[in-house]
Amino acid sequence: MSQNRTEVIVGGAVVALAIGFAVYAGQIAGVGSGGAGYPLKASFRSVDGVSLGTDVRMAGVKVGTVTGIDLDPQTFRAVTTFTVTEGIEVPDDSSVVISSEGLLGGNYVEVLPGGSPFAYAAGDEVLDTQGAVSLVSLLMKFVAGGDN
Repeated sequence: MSQNRTEVIVGGAVVALAIGFAVYAGQIAGVGSGGAGYPLKASFRSVDGVSLGTDVRMAGVKVGTVTGIDLDPQTFRAVTTFTVTEGIEVPDDSSVVISSEGLLGGNYVEVLPGGSPFAYAAGDEVLDTQGAVSLVSLLMKFVAGGDN
């Protein structure tokens, strides 16, 4: 009987630990924290390395998440929708770029704030953008002598 009781206690501890890891992973990934921001749009030539759930950062601090990526069939550009946390006003002369966390790191969307006293409203499109820079294409240009 005591062996059965020990197995139940150990099994319960394993299940509790698994639930704890799942809750922690959900908090880190931002699951369930939607709705606490307003949407903005930006159009990029290339969104390599960016997917749904990618961080949106300002000054290195996470201020939102990418919520949609679609192709505009007229311009053939990637239209990205992202949220910005309520209470953070993005000046209307800001730019949005796709930055890399390092040489081998992932990409994220970075908001570079401008100095305008006016801010974007929910649903506005940021016009000043810069897409992802491909490390492979940069290396190929370097190897080829930079003439391409």
